[in-house]
Amino acid sequence: MNIIELFQKGGIAMVPLAILSILALSVIFERSRFWFTILNKEKEIVSRILDACRRDWGAAGEIARQAYDQPIGRFLYAPLRLENPDPELFRLALESSADDEVASMRRGDKILEAVIAMAPLLGLLGTVLGLIRSLGSININQIGTEATKNVTGGIGESLISTAAGLIVALLSLAAYRIFQGLVFNQAKIFRRAGNEMEVLYRQRWQQKALSTVQE
Repeated sequence: MNIIELFQKGGIAMVPLAILSILALSVIFERSRFWFTILNKEKEIVSRILDACRRDWGAAGEIARQAYDQPIGRFLYAPLRLENPDPELFRLALESSADDEVASMRRGDKILEAVIAMAPLLGLLGTVLGLIRSLGSININQIGTEATKNVTGGIGESLISTAAGLIVALLSLAAYRIFQGLVFNQAKIFRRAGNEMEVLYRQRWQQKALSTVQE
């Protein structure tokens, strides 16, 4: 039995299940490309920006600006583009940027959540409709006769939609959990890099304040 035959025997519920599977696969493909790009470049960007912060804040800002197409670049560039901010404003810029970037990393989550919730229910609905159709085709006098063999086959075919719904939901759930884990890991990386850069900036700010007092 090939995929087309399974689709046909699964009943009308297979149509919305196919649509949900296409939506889920689109999100999974797009998010996979997104995370592949981030994970390949992130460590290098963080290292270059923080190293520059120890020597030249202007150079650090330029490096972050050049990495603006990456979430970590936008995050670290947010306070660096400000004109001589005080430490509190510097920290607020980091926090605001982190919130925006983490929110953008969750793009597609709502679609996956909808697929996870709806796919098993649609599969179950297809099975129920298949059972109604199969059992409605016989009457009480036909029980135990040759006619009931077709009913048994119809019941087996009606379970195809339930299996399809569970498969779509499970694959979507696996991808959803992986992406959630990546978002959580990114939040930790953002926090670590932001804290380190904030410490460097506060040290610079204190040194400038001391120089001003001494003058």
